[in-house]
Amino acid sequence: MRLDRRQVIAALAISGAAGREAFAQADYPAKPIRIIVGFAAGGAPDALARIFAEKLQQRWGQPVIVENRVGAQGNTAMAAVAKAEADGYTLALMPIGNAAVNPALFPNLPYDPVKDFAPISQLASVENVLVVAASSPIRSMTELVAAGRAKTASLTYASPGAGSLAHLAAELLARSAGFGMTHVPYRGVAPALTDVLRGDVTMIVAQLSTAKPLIDSGQLRALAVASPERSKTLPEVPTLIEATGIAGLEAVSWYALMAPAGTSAAIVAKTQQAIAEALKAPDMVAALEAQGARPIGGTPAELAAVIAADMARWGKVVREAGIQPN
Repeated sequence: MRLDRRQVIAALAISGAAGREAFAQADYPAKPIRIIVGFAAGGAPDALARIFAEKLQQRWGQPVIVENRVGAQGNTAMAAVAKAEADGYTLALMPIGNAAVNPALFPNLPYDPVKDFAPISQLASVENVLVVAASSPIRSMTELVAAGRAKTASLTYASPGAGSLAHLAAELLARSAGFGMTHVPYRGVAPALTDVLRGDVTMIVAQLSTAKPLIDSGQLRALAVASPERSKTLPEVPTLIEATGIAGLEAVSWYALMAPAGTSAAIVAKTQQAIAEALKAPDMVAALEAQGARPIGGTPAELAAVIAADMARWGKVVREAGIQPN
């Protein structure tokens, strides 16, 4: 079969483009990479992003820059990455909230966590713990649930904001155990914890890294951890599942690395492999544990499955409880 001149030119153009793409992927990364974080410097998302950025920079010999774009509960940053060029040089540190909660919480979310992103890997999880003030008369989950069901006390729970995982976790507990509590939202964790410490609010589900110093100093009492298994740092504290007998009663904060949709499978695979290798390093594990985090890792397919499952799970809580963002 003979090809005319136009067919030959088209074929050469296609093969040339494919060649350039293959070269770009093999050479990746050939310039600095940005990891966009939707929260301020100093918080857990920022700290985790910087831990992974350092390891990737050491491995690849290219600068890996953490860029904080604060606003709209992380939605502004995620939207920016969704619209970025799909060349592997702009990535997102995506928390569970932006991946699985906000799609149900915000009717006009400026990105779709499934359609607009290529999953790379989960990075780490941060344990949550349910705490009350040390002066509280409630000394166990059994007593908390009993007080709620008996309606002998007006139970309240604090959160750093409507739609936060702390909010959803407490709502899931109350609904699963069959009692009611009043939500008291704050603008951030610090004022929420302050009022729990004073006894103005009954309880809060807080990240363990934040609550642990107050537990160790005797100011807070830990009733249960919200992970599937007991915490290595609080081994004497039961899980919510153990303490209540309710299957599936857990709320783990996790963080993942995502690329814009359309990023080549080769670049995604190279980045995922770099994350997997980094998580094997003892100093990496130690750095994560110092932040109260546990390494996770995993494949893009595994991350996609986690996102789908958590979107269904937490979306149901948001809809049934009628939760609205601040």
